[in-house]
Amino acid sequence: MDTFMSEQADEPVFVELFDTTLRDGTQGEHVSLTARDKLRIAKRLDHFGIGIIEGGWPGSNPKDQEFFELARDVEWEQARICAFGSTRRVQYAPEDDPNLRAILEADTPVVSLFGKSWTLHVEVALGVTREENLDLIRSSVAYLKAHGKHVVYDAEHFFDGYMNDRVYALETLEAAASAGADVLALCDTNGGTLPGTLGRIVGDVAGRFEVGLGIHAHNDSGCAAANSIIAVQAGARHVQGTINGIGERCGNADLTAIVPGLQLKLGYACVSPDRMRELTDISHFVYEVANLDPVGRSAYVGRSAFAHKGGIHVSAVMKEPAAYEHLMPEQVGNKRRVLVSDLSGRSNVRYKAQELGLDLGEADEAVRAVKRIKDLEHLGYEFEGAEASFELLLRQIQGEETEFFSLERLRVQSELSDESADATQATVALRVDGRRELLVAEGVGPVDALSNALRGVLIAFYPGLEQVHLADYKVRVVSPEDGTAAYVRVLVEHKNRNETWNTVGVSTNILEASWQAIADGIRYALMREGAKPANSMKEALVQQD
Repeated sequence: MDTFMSEQADEPVFVELFDTTLRDGTQGEHVSLTARDKLRIAKRLDHFGIGIIEGGWPGSNPKDQEFFELARDVEWEQARICAFGSTRRVQYAPEDDPNLRAILEADTPVVSLFGKSWTLHVEVALGVTREENLDLIRSSVAYLKAHGKHVVYDAEHFFDGYMNDRVYALETLEAAASAGADVLALCDTNGGTLPGTLGRIVGDVAGRFEVGLGIHAHNDSGCAAANSIIAVQAGARHVQGTINGIGERCGNADLTAIVPGLQLKLGYACVSPDRMRELTDISHFVYEVANLDPVGRSAYVGRSAFAHKGGIHVSAVMKEPAAYEHLMPEQVGNKRRVLVSDLSGRSNVRYKAQELGLDLGEADEAVRAVKRIKDLEHLGYEFEGAEASFELLLRQIQGEETEFFSLERLRVQSELSDESADATQATVALRVDGRRELLVAEGVGPVDALSNALRGVLIAFYPGLEQVHLADYKVRVVSPEDGTAAYVRVLVEHKNRNETWNTVGVSTNILEASWQAIADGIRYALMREGAKPANSMKEALVQQD
């Protein structure tokens, strides 16, 4: 068995990456990919450095078949596309088995073939004898090898089978190896094996076979990434997983945690070192294509992976990042974030100010900022997800003018009946450049109408707002114990062509909270574009005339 710490060797030990995002990953709840989606992801995986990309189960559905047809026309940088399927059915000879025939018709250089390792599945699920199952494995692998395929044999439920009947589980591996399998992938299909047990079993298998050994772990016990890493330490040199750990039930082993763990922590060679900085980007790309919300607390690639909130933590990180970070976020393409909340100290505020290009030169400015933030958070404000509101607050404390307009009054009317759709109007009266402006606007609901009315007034003074739109709106009850008198927190996202930003409002009146957040979003947009006071703009136009 190889040394557990590969960095002690003269040359890094290579670990082959096998990605099954496009096959096993799509079995996860809420995950659905078109053939074109799968092709886009496959190209990114190829560029990142994945060695084998499992595209699907040919013959099982038209979508997978379309993917394999599209993949044939792609010039892959280095990845090999893989088709998936099962050993032959007992009633068919290999050459007559529809599943094996579909695998060959997919015309991929690599095939992954799964067979039964657990006597429970052999005798109950398949309903065949133990010897018949061994013949299914041998004959299926031999048939695919005879057609020139690189065969990855997936030993399904191997760890459960090993613990139930060690001798027979090993016999199934011997059947695949003797028929020419290139890789024996040990599958923790139910995801229930713990790292200590799994490492011991992999070590036992690694000492018995000369064929390359692999690991395919599921996350039902929260151990899939750890199991994959310990399997490599115990002798496996082929790791199967998905990007972001998507997959059936609790998901598959997450390659975005496994790859940096193996390469950056233990010194194994998985991808080209310059590609490691793309890890966070590929994680977000897969989430985006699959139309899934990113998991902020994901190791290495999550938005919160290098986020610091406690004032003591931030103070230490500013002096020495290693004090509270296990590696530099840039190594995996992520970035450090400092959060501002009622737990903040002056270090948090100064760090965020520096990020924004603001100089809190005087000590009392930072003290005032911290006090103001804590007072507001006590009322229910939250600046972690509303950094635009935080920047406005800092600039106001520094005496910068951010009031491009002021509200005189607003009114929202909404009508709903059985005969007609919701009809909503918002009326706003604003003071802009010393003038009173009044506008009525319609919208899809009160918030949209209010946003339209505000922008409608201001566009005449600040034409750049034509590109600014309300993108998202969220409401959370801050004090539910107060019933209908509870405070509510509104988070609003605006966007233009190039960026998005978030603002917050809090009140017992949901309309007032919405106005605060929307108005701050517009003020931030004006500040970012360097808008001048409206009277200055008009004077400049008069002079040009």
